[in-house]
Amino acid sequence: MATFSVPTRNRVSAQNQALFDTIQKGLGFVPNLYATFGLSENGLGAYLAFQQSQTKGAFKAKEREAINLVVSQVNNCVYCLAAHTALGKMNGFTDEQILQLRAGYADFDHKLDALVKLAKAITESKGHQASEVVDAFIAAGYAQPAIVDLVLMIGDKIISNYLHAITQIPVDFPAAPALEEVAA
Repeated sequence: MATFSVPTRNRVSAQNQALFDTIQKGLGFVPNLYATFGLSENGLGAYLAFQQSQTKGAFKAKEREAINLVVSQVNNCVYCLAAHTALGKMNGFTDEQILQLRAGYADFDHKLDALVKLAKAITESKGHQASEVVDAFIAAGYAQPAIVDLVLMIGDKIISNYLHAITQIPVDFPAAPALEEVAA
């Protein structure tokens, strides 16, 4: 199997170097997964633009983190679980809430519960989820257009989950705790 190393700033194109500088300025470091997108001339810019576009969709930051957590759990992406556990805490989730979200439910918030249940169902079934889960999502207060934004969010996370699965680059966030069986 091919071995991938995280590219440093001097190993990427001038365009990606500028993006590295922007990321460095905003986050204080360039996460290894973002750097890995920089292996491609257009990969990093395209991914960042796609990811940024999600902020204009139906979901607030906390909801986006809930989606990121459950999709990363379904796809067993240790990198994204670590990153989004840290981001989830920054967005106000407790450790227990993060574990629930990863397990695909949220007994602490009815609306988030419907959101993560649908995100989990879509990810597990590759889009062929049961209509009852969609109905519960709508009944929880989401409008039909939010389904489109949810599919985009899932696609966004699948892209990064798959890139890590292929490259196995080192995780540069604190490891997420193992998900034990949590009663749903």
